[in-house]
Amino acid sequence: MLSSIPRIYPLLGLGIGYLIVLFFNPIRLALRDGLRCILRFKRIWLTFVLLGFAYSVFQFVTFTPLHGTAELDFSQVTSPGSWNWPVFVEIWRDVPLPTLEGVAGIFDNAATTYPLSVVAAILLLFNWRGLHVALVAALRKRYGIWGYLIYFVLLISLIATLLKPIIFWKLGGWIGGPAAASWLQKSATVNAVAEIFEYLFGVYIQVYLITVCLAWIKGLSFGEVDLFRFAMRRFSYVLEWAGVVLIVSTLIVRAPLLLGFFREAPNVFEFSRYVMSAFIIAFGSVQVSLVLHNEKLGAALQAHKEFVRTNLFRFGWFLLIAALHYFILTTCDAIVRDAIADRVVGVIGWKMIYVCLRGFITGWLLASWVCLFRQCETLRINQETWIQSEIKY
Repeated sequence: MLSSIPRIYPLLGLGIGYLIVLFFNPIRLALRDGLRCILRFKRIWLTFVLLGFAYSVFQFVTFTPLHGTAELDFSQVTSPGSWNWPVFVEIWRDVPLPTLEGVAGIFDNAATTYPLSVVAAILLLFNWRGLHVALVAALRKRYGIWGYLIYFVLLISLIATLLKPIIFWKLGGWIGGPAAASWLQKSATVNAVAEIFEYLFGVYIQVYLITVCLAWIKGLSFGEVDLFRFAMRRFSYVLEWAGVVLIVSTLIVRAPLLLGFFREAPNVFEFSRYVMSAFIIAFGSVQVSLVLHNEKLGAALQAHKEFVRTNLFRFGWFLLIAALHYFILTTCDAIVRDAIADRVVGVIGWKMIYVCLRGFITGWLLASWVCLFRQCETLRINQETWIQSEIKY
């Protein structure tokens, strides 16, 4: 009997349920304000679209090379009704981990920055808009002599990022040689070091976008160059927490993956990603607290404890709303990709749609998170007077 029910009815029921949850939840005002924010400053969600599009192009060129114009046959997508559409039970294993990582990204780094991280490395190296000088000054002021050590680590990871495209370009020829294993180990090491800069670049983007959201909340106008430099100063405070996240992720995610290139190691990569995402969500307000309040890590951790104690209900609802959106998006992606199979035009078309949808949802949720965090604060709200003096307007 269930198989005889038209698919439109379950989909209609899911749509109605989604609207009920969206418009009748305790954090709907924050979600509304987040939407207004990204409509006012479209750069918030377009930044994620740009990063996602660049990474998708890199993946397509690297792993799905075209063998001729004959593969670009638009008749492949003219009759989607004839495709072999899977049911949810066939693809559900591909959904939980991307959903959890999507939610965690709101509180840490919501986008993969490669290959645009290479462009960012070049721009930073040549002091684009004074950011290199601003970074060195911020590190020296925040960490003293230790700031130079942090800068050295950043510089090494920046150089590795510049070497990474060369490795991808030459790896095919190296693998075929007699020293294939050695080159694989070296390339894996360079890639692991480059990921430090890629991650920190993503964190800086997140700090910049959080700052844009806060400026919108406070009704400030700002100069673009001044905001970039201001975000760099805020980044120096977030860097301490980012370093903790980097160490934890290196120990439980990157180290086992890198070890697999040198010796036989147990396959715990997927489980480690679950643990890492749970860790970031458990300390969800630390990053935004550091950006907004110019404080030390210990104070941010204490503030997070107080935030969870007094706002657990609303924080839980935000996690639920975020998880719902990433669950729907990831499920649609898994179903469509399975139905498209090897239809190149379909893959390109869906990827463009998916990147835009994910970028918009991520930007909206990030802005909503900043609005919600701001609404939940009461005692510390007067501490934010720094933004009026540090952003020129």
